[in-house]
Amino acid sequence: MDEVASDGFPVKMKVKDLNFYYGEFRALKGITVDLKERQITALIGPSGCGKSTFLRTLNRMNETIPGTRIEGQVLLDGADIYSPRVDEVEIRRRVGMVFQRPNPFPQSVYDNVAFGPRVLGLHKKASLDELVERSLHSVGLWEEVKGNLKQHALELNSGQQQRLCIARVLAVEPEVILMDEPCSALDPVATLRIEELMQELKRNYTIVIVTHNMQQAARASDWTGFFWMGELIEYGATGQIFTRPKEKLTEDYITGRMG
Repeated sequence: MDEVASDGFPVKMKVKDLNFYYGEFRALKGITVDLKERQITALIGPSGCGKSTFLRTLNRMNETIPGTRIEGQVLLDGADIYSPRVDEVEIRRRVGMVFQRPNPFPQSVYDNVAFGPRVLGLHKKASLDELVERSLHSVGLWEEVKGNLKQHALELNSGQQQRLCIARVLAVEPEVILMDEPCSALDPVATLRIEELMQELKRNYTIVIVTHNMQQAARASDWTGFFWMGELIEYGATGQIFTRPKEKLTEDYITGRMG
């Protein structure tokens, strides 16, 4: 049975007393937070405050950086993802990542989406065709590319490329989608399309997004966490954080007096 938070929302990921180190430098300090299932959580705060580092702890991507270490727990459906019995590849399938700049592989549109399922051996050819179509439909890209799935992905515009990258994540059937400033390289029209897409995707996925865009956090998220110098200063419903923050530091940042 899913854990339910005190506010009544099911918890998909639970972070407990998380400390993260780059060598001797403690980049994250005692982070404890519940990430709600099928909700959008935005992480805000100034550059270098630990938002992206925290995001990468949620699917063990920081392990690829030499000299790092972690203390505390990150639980996915109640199981510690850092347990030695857990396969990190499986964790990264269940908790997918969309990066700041669109990073399609230098392959066709079809091969980009099919890449993960092929590597993981998830699908045969017939069902792979269906999976590619379904994934592209999910990001609103199918009608734009269905006439030429062999088109090189780098020929798409930047907004289409970012939606393709999201489709690539969806193709391996994740449960959580992490987005690290997914709109920072996009124009306003493409940004709005990604925000609309997030609302559609949260029906089936838990989403955590890092953003420097306060308006985006206020528009697109259900929950907001404010980071400052490696600490989670405040976390709550987005409406409360932006209109009635409990911490003065949060209010000062949101109103532009600090950061």
